[in-house]
Amino acid sequence: MTSTTEHRDDRLSDVLPAHLAAESARTWKPNADGSDIDSLPTTLTEVGHGTWRERVGALRRRHHLRESRAQEFHESMRTSTSGLPVATPRAVTRFVWNLLGERRGMGSILVIANLLAATAGLLVPFLLGRLVDDAVAEVDRGTPAAAIAAADEMALVVLGVAVTQAAFTFLAKSAAAALGQGVLAGARERIMRDILHLPLSRVETATSGDLVTRVTRDAGTMSESVTWALPESVYATVTVVLTLIAMLLNSWVLALASLIPMALSLFQIRRYLERAPAGYLTEAGTYAQINTTLTETVSGARTVEALNLTDRRLTQADADIAVSSQAERYTLTLRNLLFGVMDLAFSIPRVLVLAFGAFAYAQEWVSIGQITTALLYAGAIWGPFETLVHTVDRVQTGLASTARLLGISTVPPDREVGPERPTDTRLTGRSLRYAYRENHDVLHDVDLDLRVGERLAIVGPSGSGKSTLGRLLAGIHGPRTGHVQVGGVELTRLPLDQLRREVALVTQEHHIFIGTIRDNLLLGRESASDAELRDALAAVGARTWVEQLTGQLDTTVGSGHLALTPGQAQQVALARLVLADPHTIVLDEATSLIDPRTARHLEGSMNALLTGRTVVAIAHRLHTAHDADRIAVMIDGHIAELGSHDELMANDGEYAALWRAWTS
Repeated sequence: MTSTTEHRDDRLSDVLPAHLAAESARTWKPNADGSDIDSLPTTLTEVGHGTWRERVGALRRRHHLRESRAQEFHESMRTSTSGLPVATPRAVTRFVWNLLGERRGMGSILVIANLLAATAGLLVPFLLGRLVDDAVAEVDRGTPAAAIAAADEMALVVLGVAVTQAAFTFLAKSAAAALGQGVLAGARERIMRDILHLPLSRVETATSGDLVTRVTRDAGTMSESVTWALPESVYATVTVVLTLIAMLLNSWVLALASLIPMALSLFQIRRYLERAPAGYLTEAGTYAQINTTLTETVSGARTVEALNLTDRRLTQADADIAVSSQAERYTLTLRNLLFGVMDLAFSIPRVLVLAFGAFAYAQEWVSIGQITTALLYAGAIWGPFETLVHTVDRVQTGLASTARLLGISTVPPDREVGPERPTDTRLTGRSLRYAYRENHDVLHDVDLDLRVGERLAIVGPSGSGKSTLGRLLAGIHGPRTGHVQVGGVELTRLPLDQLRREVALVTQEHHIFIGTIRDNLLLGRESASDAELRDALAAVGARTWVEQLTGQLDTTVGSGHLALTPGQAQQVALARLVLADPHTIVLDEATSLIDPRTARHLEGSMNALLTGRTVVAIAHRLHTAHDADRIAVMIDGHIAELGSHDELMANDGEYAALWRAWTS
């Protein structure tokens, strides 16, 4: 180990027992230079120098290194068993196809309207070519007046065709908007269902930045692709295909001037399509890492300040941005190569049409009108094809974001529902072990038999396993070994809706949804009346301040509206619990965000509510434990002591020491 790591180990041994310090040191993953922050390869950060050949060679090496990093990241996302996965291209294609299949009628209107609009647009160059040939013939016959009259008639026809094209284009745009918004709505509903059905045990293994990035940036990118890229790709594809057909019908010789460059450009398009998915997924992954670092730094701001970690967190943020910059440079290079080839492929045809046309006219293979039409087609195809190429790029970013969003639905369930149902309300745990990391249990053969209607307080130092045990008792996680049963049935074998009627977990984390206070409370029980809502608020001491609001239950709260204090928000969360009415409640430091006086008042007002229910209170304020029927003292993943306050004080063990420290 380097001196940096050795110095860290020395600091750890000063504040932790030897075995814990060794375990903590083992979890660090320093780089070769001894730092804890990933650094980029010097090849990516070196400044160009030397001859132009050496500079080009350096550019190629950097591009290939970025490509290999993108491929490695792409592969790691598909094989990772932690965090949130990424869906396969086949799954994304099937998802989009199903969404379109549900809207076949509007999709058919979109395609037909674009076909008619493109056909009308292609008639104009054809008519102008005919006009040129007719005018040349009339002039050769010495009747220029007839040529002028024919031009006037043709102008009216072209005007009629233009109006017709505008009408079909309007219909196509309207159909595109309806189809795009319909597909977007269906996609959002599917993604929201997937998110809400994510197993909580898997959510906790993912970084907050990854999940936030998926439901914000990725959802926005998918939305943009669906509403813009999908309709535009239909229009551009139809127009390009029909224009190529019209070119061939006009003159296959002149059509070669456009077809050959287009065919050559397909090699670069294929190369782009092969590499872009990994590039854009990597780019999105780096955004997730930036968000993770940012959210962790903000949420842990007090810890950062207390431990003087500001420079370290800033360095981590700079490193994340540098990695993201390299990912963006890779996708930017792919786009530049693609667009560069496209520019050449559709600038050259006009020159080639004139060159081929001059030779073909001299051989009397084509007429002046055909050359005119070919030139107009060569110019007309450029706009739609450029749109198609840009759409391909936008579709790739959309597909990458959709793959990340759909990856949420590929997370396997963490439980299998069985046919058994509880015969009573007794909650027991036997031989419980649990590990967040392989081969490192945080609970060790814990046995706990809850008495129906009792108040059990779980206390102990931070990291002793209190919250983990609480989550097992609430059915959030299944134990690695052992059993947690209610009425003789494994908690993880119950349907989630029934599980929450049996056991509910309330943590110090809470969320107020945008909506009225009534909306937030009805999440606990949708059928509750206003009288029941007020009773629930009264049970947690919140009725007074709610009734003082102008709108009372109809007051809109949440982001952008009335902001509740942490204590008020926690009271709303507890009122939901009252309405849910489970027989067993696990309170994981549920009043920790409320000041001690209010918390004491809240806990007192809840006593009547909790009477007759089994309550497991994970407490950091020991006065909560003092009021409990029994107290379980957690030490290093074991229940070291179990008994009433008086019994444990008489034993003069771990609890007695904690109580004296708390009251001194």
